[in-house]
Amino acid sequence: MLRRWLNHIAFHLLHVLWQLLSLLPLRVHYVFSDLLYVLVGPVLHYRRRVIRRNLAAAFPELDERERRDIERGFYHHFCDVVAESVKLATISRKNIARRMVFHGAEQVNEAVRQGQSVALLLGHYGNWEWVTSLRLAMDDPDAAYGHIYHPLENPVVDRLFLAVRNRMGSHSIAMRDTLRFIHQANAQQRPSVIGYISDQVPLWQNIHHWLTFFNQETPVFTGVERIARKYNQAVFYVDVRRVGRGHYEAEFQLITRDPAAMPDHAITDEYFRRLEATIRRAPQYWLWSHNRWKRTREEFDRNYEVVGGRVVPRKRTE
Repeated sequence: MLRRWLNHIAFHLLHVLWQLLSLLPLRVHYVFSDLLYVLVGPVLHYRRRVIRRNLAAAFPELDERERRDIERGFYHHFCDVVAESVKLATISRKNIARRMVFHGAEQVNEAVRQGQSVALLLGHYGNWEWVTSLRLAMDDPDAAYGHIYHPLENPVVDRLFLAVRNRMGSHSIAMRDTLRFIHQANAQQRPSVIGYISDQVPLWQNIHHWLTFFNQETPVFTGVERIARKYNQAVFYVDVRRVGRGHYEAEFQLITRDPAAMPDHAITDEYFRRLEATIRRAPQYWLWSHNRWKRTREEFDRNYEVVGGRVVPRKRTE
């Protein structure tokens, strides 16, 4: 009981502090971003070993100087995303709609008007926190809008981020609650529009498919594809561009309105093909600090096996 009250008080104090800081003009936030860049990049070398290993593997055709340019661009953009995320706590709907512009929303709205739910696939590219404002581009006020997230270990920080991410009308859904959210929307005869960021490394037991992504054999999530088939959801890729500091554009690109007609893993493969094209266009805006390729096929085959469609630890023989 005491811990719950302390967490409650801590949340409100931090929330007020975040909102007060957020009220500063965005140009002031970018001054802090520039200062943060010096600390995170040249001074602390935040996850530099991971970043350089990822860039070397992804772009073997580039020389060291060119990869260092991408690295510096990544650090600058990463700090901008931090600053822009702080601003998200108080930015007006009118302002963010001007800075985060969505194209092709009429295709999504048409699917929803016809009663079909929608899965939106995107990556940690551009400002994925601002993409939570996609609800502003949607027409149907009664549809169920959401985005999948991984709950943070600290309950106070987790609650704080949820309060900020949900401001624009899209509901944060813990990954474990995805099917429950969709099932409840279906029971209420409401189409759902859900955003999935599916470019990070899955847990061992969630690996059901491997593909080539940036020249490397890569384990990937296939849950979105399975959900889309089960609930007959239209699937769109969200192609994000950074068009200027504090300005982004996102285009909804249709992958399929009939997921059951697609071959196994075709939706997942197409998502990663389009995501790689997005990243190659301007690689500094992807989250290179994530240890994306830490799981190998060799280690998977040595320690795990698939039994009845489930990934289980391989039995050891003495």
